[in-house]
Amino acid sequence: QVQLVESGGGLVQPGGSLRLSCAASGSISRIYAMGWYRQAPGKQRELVADMPTGGRTTYADSVKGRFTISRDNAKNTVYLQMNSLKPEDTAVYYCYTNTLFTSWGQGTQVTVSS
Repeated sequence: QVQLVESGGGLVQPGGSLRLSCAASGSISRIYAMGWYRQAPGKQRELVADMPTGGRTTYADSVKGRFTISRDNAKNTVYLQMNSLKPEDTAVYYCYTNTLFTSWGQGTQVTVSS
């Protein structure tokens, strides 16, 4: 069992920044990738950023140049730095980790509104 605990969501004005964190714990043998999805009301869940271990990072086109994913492998933690936030970034953000299976965080709400 792998548990993921997210933090860092909240309400921010357009143009503002937030940093999400997600810490993995439990029976972790090897992490193949960590990343973030998001789901806005009435929309399908979409990939925001994926960071494979030793591989190339992938971003959704809508967040390129504004969001940055990073990992602290010693802490089994993934971060998402979100800058220049827009109202359309409003969603519940879910972190995930791929070990022998995929585990998900509980989700954290990000609301971008004036």
